[in-house]
Amino acid sequence: EVQLQASGGGLVQAGGSLRLSCAASGFNFDDYAFGWFRQSPGKGRWGVSTISSDGDTWYDVSVKGRFAISRDSAQNLVYLQMNNLHPEDTAVYYCVADPNLPKPPGWSKAWAYWGRGTLVTVSS
Repeated sequence: EVQLQASGGGLVQAGGSLRLSCAASGFNFDDYAFGWFRQSPGKGRWGVSTISSDGDTWYDVSVKGRFAISRDSAQNLVYLQMNNLHPEDTAVYYCVADPNLPKPPGWSKAWAYWGRGTLVTVSS
């Protein structure tokens, strides 16, 4: 059974940093692409960042230069380092996985597996 468990959310002031983690299990970690999506109140889920099985990354323009995605094959973990957070980054963040990197990567319906979200709140 594929399981994705996101953690690391919390309350932070604008300009601060958080690191989200996603623990993956139930499949061969190295064969999968991963990503992070977020959903703000009243809005749909929006792609934030993805990483392929080969380590190629993609970022939404709104977070490029501030966020960094990475993966650790030894621990089956995916990270999202978020720096210089803005109040508009406030959302529930979801970890996603798929055996093939969807194209376009930011299309939520293309990702097969979703974990439960973790809430990030950025105060101004």
